[in-house]
Amino acid sequence: MVENRPFLNFLAHLVLILGVVVVALPVWVALVASTHASNDFLRGTVPMWFGDQAYENYSRMLSRGISTSGMPPVGWMMLNSLMMALGIALGKIAISITSAFAIVYFRFPFRMAAFWIIFSTMMLPVEVRIVPTFKVVADLGMLNTYPGLIIPLIASATATFLFRQVFLSMPDELTEAARIDGAGPMKFFRDILLPLSRTNIAALFVIMFIYGWNQYLWPLLITTDSDMYTIVAGIKRMSTVADTDPQWNYIMATAILAMLPPLLVVIFMQRLFVKGLVETEK
Repeated sequence: MVENRPFLNFLAHLVLILGVVVVALPVWVALVASTHASNDFLRGTVPMWFGDQAYENYSRMLSRGISTSGMPPVGWMMLNSLMMALGIALGKIAISITSAFAIVYFRFPFRMAAFWIIFSTMMLPVEVRIVPTFKVVADLGMLNTYPGLIIPLIASATATFLFRQVFLSMPDELTEAARIDGAGPMKFFRDILLPLSRTNIAALFVIMFIYGWNQYLWPLLITTDSDMYTIVAGIKRMSTVADTDPQWNYIMATAILAMLPPLLVVIFMQRLFVKGLVETEK
């Protein structure tokens, strides 16, 4: 029996409300700031209520960008970010699920050593190996290209580990039944493992899509052509102008637009995402 304690209920709701306020306040400030004119910020204060320039700010960023900062239209930068995020998410899933399949279901020399070598790369994120990675990408002529944005970030030891744990939870009877029915390894992988891993793939896709969309340091380093700017790196470049003050209304409008694709992915894939995180039985 659960006791009804009004004070504890009030305290729990108060903590939740405070948490929502702390998280939502920066978003509110950005949303409000994106509806004002640039001269509204010259007083040194941030408006806390909407202005009347929302249509002008958003339409300019979507259609023309900011020529004084060398910024292309936001739509183009969002397309670059979308290509990068999709490439990273799908690439990580494809490489990780096949690697885990090989480690779990095939017997070859140094199988576990290979897994632990893969697992140890979790200690080497791209920020640690960024100089040699940049050198390799530059020597291969992949600066200012989609492959240059995607390939160095496409492998994931975490995803390999997660899929390995999923495959280890599969009952051995499935493998025996598939072998008796004459299914080869790839047919077993395609017709049995992939459908059973659908929710885990969806959960990992959401996480990796947001990871790819929010990439900052790597795109900022290897993209010098404005046609290849991603949305996050573009916001950074907009805020560091040399000869004039940052146009915060346009920066905040770009930040609000940059939040929308990850938010939509989470909303539309929420059911599969939650199920993939909490599902334990196959």
